Amino acid sequence: MPTDMDRGAWRHTHLGRLSELAHQRFDARVLGLMAHDDELALVLSHLAARGRLGASHIQITRHLPVDGCRLTTLAEHAGITKQAMGKLVDQCAAWGLVARLSDPRDARAIQVAFTEAGRQWLAAYRRAVLQAQGEFRRAVGAEVATVVLLGLEVYVA
Repeated sequence: MPTDMDRGAWRHTHLGRLSELAHQRFDARVLGLMAHDDELALVLSHLAARGRLGASHIQITRHLPVDGCRLTTLAEHAGITKQAMGKLVDQCAAWGLVARLSDPRDARAIQVAFTEAGRQWLAAYRRAVLQAQGEFRRAVGAEVATVVLLGLEVYVA
């Protein structure tokens, strides 16, 4: 009689797959919270609520330093191509979250920086992350949440 291992169940329950599912769920929850954030500018919360701002846009939120950086640096930190990051930056610039600026050290290079609306978005992101982490903690228990967080920090270091 075949076991779950023989049927391939392990492909859906290994660390990588579970981490991916947790990542997707966490990002979806964060965006859902941001869509209903009373402190976030109405136009931005509507973009989040209508699914226009998605998990891919979180790449900018996660990786763009508050003071800004070059587009190539942003792409490297996010682990995506410069072209893919350029498209995300174009969208976020159209929505007023970031601005493309010329780099004062190199006129050929592009600096990307948060706008005032982008800083509001970043603050809303922080609030949503803290709330989603609190929900995770309550769902699995404080001890398990601490062990998961510490384990992941060690694993990715």
